[in-house]
Amino acid sequence: MTEPAEILLASTLRGIPVDVIAAVDWATKRRDLRAEFRDWADANDFKAQAGRFLVMPGPKGQVKQVLVGADASDAFALGKLCRGLPPGAYAIRGAVTNLELMALGWCLESYGFGRYGKTFPPVAQLVCPKGVDREAVLRAARASFMVRDLVNTPASDMGPDELELAARGVARVHRAKLTVTAGKTLERNFPMIHAVGKASPRAPRLIDFAWGPARAPKVTLVGKGVCFDTGGLDIKPASGMALMKKDMGGAANVLGLAQMIMAAKLNVRLRVLIPAVENAIAGNAFRPGDVLKSRRGITVEIGNTDAEGRMVLGDALALADEEKPDLLIDMATLTGAARVALGPDLPPFYTDDDVLAAAIARAGQEVNDPVWRLPYWQPYTRLFESSVADMSNSGDSGFAGSITAALFLKRFVEKAKAYVHFDIFAWTPAPRPGRPKGGEAQAMRALFEVIRQRYA
Repeated sequence: MTEPAEILLASTLRGIPVDVIAAVDWATKRRDLRAEFRDWADANDFKAQAGRFLVMPGPKGQVKQVLVGADASDAFALGKLCRGLPPGAYAIRGAVTNLELMALGWCLESYGFGRYGKTFPPVAQLVCPKGVDREAVLRAARASFMVRDLVNTPASDMGPDELELAARGVARVHRAKLTVTAGKTLERNFPMIHAVGKASPRAPRLIDFAWGPARAPKVTLVGKGVCFDTGGLDIKPASGMALMKKDMGGAANVLGLAQMIMAAKLNVRLRVLIPAVENAIAGNAFRPGDVLKSRRGITVEIGNTDAEGRMVLGDALALADEEKPDLLIDMATLTGAARVALGPDLPPFYTDDDVLAAAIARAGQEVNDPVWRLPYWQPYTRLFESSVADMSNSGDSGFAGSITAALFLKRFVEKAKAYVHFDIFAWTPAPRPGRPKGGEAQAMRALFEVIRQRYA
């Protein structure tokens, strides 16, 4: 993988000009070209079609200039040039609506996961456009690359131990204080986290780190860290397990968000909580019908052992809530129902705070990190009622799975001033501009923007 700073060069450097041209302006721009370039464009039937580019060669075959048709379909669309153009440094000019997002898309498109030997051809570099905050772009790109690396790594090399090491690495760079709760202490204080992870030979744990001045606004991030999910005794079919290495995508995303917050030195007291477990199968696995007592004291009947993410999050949210944070966020690859409702590219979120919801939606639009609010529909609490406990982790109905999961989690939050839950996919199933197939950061940049603006 190439470091983003090697892709996005300093604005003081020179690059081969890349002229972005709107189709409606092509006739005018064509007349301004040198005669040989006009002839070359005509010979190649180039008319500034959206997304199409044409390399203008020099007398020795070198790249002298590039013409590209403006593409308004995605703010990252021009990023595809980093893999389409010959290696070299390029400078964008012309009809670009948002240069900062263009630069970020270029960086994000350059990502390749090479841990296991796969190689990627060299990519074209971009001279950072004047006026673009290069450090801000690099912060976002580095965080996204880290998230992708964590999610793309198979469970054989990304269990609770390795997830803890990744969290320690992020905390160490920014001098955050990290503690881990495991063993008997975990069983006593976080019984649902322990129950979900106890069947694995890789011990469950709660990772907890804090950064920033104690008197600053408290922002707490909770990420689902299920490093692999077999479904437990309610075992998933093979097709359902194929992508379960990504079930720690919530943890990866909160680590990426935390890295962005700390690197930008935002004025917050940040806390990160990651329940790291593997939902495995063994003689001591938790069973359908078991009743567990949570950290909050709420009793939960196990309707399905494959609804484990909400359980580990419940205990972590209860701890987070105890210190009354100003803003509490959880991120989790929680339900297939969210994908059925909104597809893989549009993660839903839930909050009772209308002002916060509007800010999140607006930020998602501004930074090309789209999200969509879904409702806490209280009547659906009946769908996870239990006849023997305070509630079931999975009701008998197959309806409204993402909403019922959100309502379940909400029971563990009482004191936070603002709370939002994200049900993310953390995966790009088919490549799109700036988003290669594989692990993906979702809602991370939108949330960073909200936190930056909220606590500026």
